[in-house]
Formats: sequence, structure tokens, C-alpha cells
Amino acid sequence: MATDERSIFTRIIAGEIPADIVFDNEHIIAFRDIAPKAPVHLLVVPKTERYRDVVELAAGDPGLLAELVATANTLAEEHTNGEFRLVFNTGASAGQTIFHVHAHMLGGQLEEGTLAQ
Repeated sequence: MATDERSIFTRIIAGEIPADIVFDNEHIIAFRDIAPKAPVHLLVVPKTERYRDVVELAAGDPGLLAELVATANTLAEEHTNGEFRLVFNTGASAGQTIFHVHAHMLGGQLEEGTLAQ
């Protein structure tokens, strides 16, 4: 990351801030969003701070991006019968507020034509 300040995700990964964690391995952590925009709203986060957004992740470590997507798919199988939306916000004007790459895995009776509910 370009800043010296650690993101809230880095602090969750370090165990400094509690989260409702649903998945955790060597590279990826996933937890429930505290302000869900869908019946199921999980954040799937690489444990590295190296990438600010999905574009940087794709260029710098495509294997980790593939693992993130596979993890989202596995979580969708467990939580939403395998049906889900995967959303990456890239940049402040696109709604990104935490500049530590992460995906929003949304599911559970989403309507066509909406981004969440």
C-alpha cells in the first residue's frame, strides 16, 4: 500500500479488530460485511497489503486473484447455493473506501438491474 497507515482489513487479519470470519487460510480471509447490502454479503480479502485494488492485483499476482475468485465461489456454494455477484470497487469515485483489494460476494434473492438488493 502507498500509505503507512494500516487498513481496517490489515487490522482484522492481525486479530486486532473482531470480525465474523467465515473463511481463513494462508492467503485469503473472508468475513461478513458489517453493513450488508444483500442477504448474504461477505468480504473476500487477500491477506497481503500489497495491492490497493483489483487492477493492481491482476497485474501483480494473477494467481492470488484466481484464488480469491475460487474462494468466493466456494463461499457461495456454502451460503447462497452457488449463485452470487462478485463486486470489486476500484477508486474512490467508484465507491472504494478501503484501499486494500477486496471483493464483495453478494447473494440471496438479488434482483436483476440492481447492484445489491
